[in-house]
Amino acid sequence: MTAPPGGPPAAGAPLAPARDADADLIERSLADPEAFAALFDRYSAMLYRYVSRRLGPETAEDVVGETFLAAFSRRHRYDLAQRDARPWLFGIVTKLVARHHRTEAARYRALRRSPVDGPVEGPADRVAAGVTASAARPVLAEALAGLSRRDLDVLLLVAWGDLAYEEVARALGIPVGTVRSRLNRARRKVRAALGDTNPMHEEE
Repeated sequence: MTAPPGGPPAAGAPLAPARDADADLIERSLADPEAFAALFDRYSAMLYRYVSRRLGPETAEDVVGETFLAAFSRRHRYDLAQRDARPWLFGIVTKLVARHHRTEAARYRALRRSPVDGPVEGPADRVAAGVTASAARPVLAEALAGLSRRDLDVLLLVAWGDLAYEEVARALGIPVGTVRSRLNRARRKVRAALGDTNPMHEEE
């Protein structure tokens, strides 16, 4: 006898193994370094998607690799009270992305020059989801290129990293209030560039 979809497992059915908290994996890796590989398996694809949108796939693989090497070397200093390591990893990757600011700027320039009826490609696509006119993409790229590095990081950690405000604050080592002010400033500039169209579909 099997359980209905979404219901409890049938009697005698094996239970799915409990997922170890990130902090537990990091603590275990202090004695068994191979345990750290589980974090790579868990988050490398997520980080790759984020970096690829900002820097392109050619650079993303190297940056993600550097991120996990840095995280591994710093794991002794990780705050084990923080069960979720995503903000920590996004904080590391954000600093590494900053070293490639010329690559990111080149992607924005390419998007600004792209024809409006051309293929959808580039770092602005996810932020622009829901903007009906493809002609808005070059304008959006212009707006993103005009943001300060600090405001851009906050905007994209929320939009593409899918981090909550508190998680962005942890990632960047800043107060939550600073996250909110930077995000609001970035959104105002992007909305103004798009004719007051909301490009992020946030619900606030």
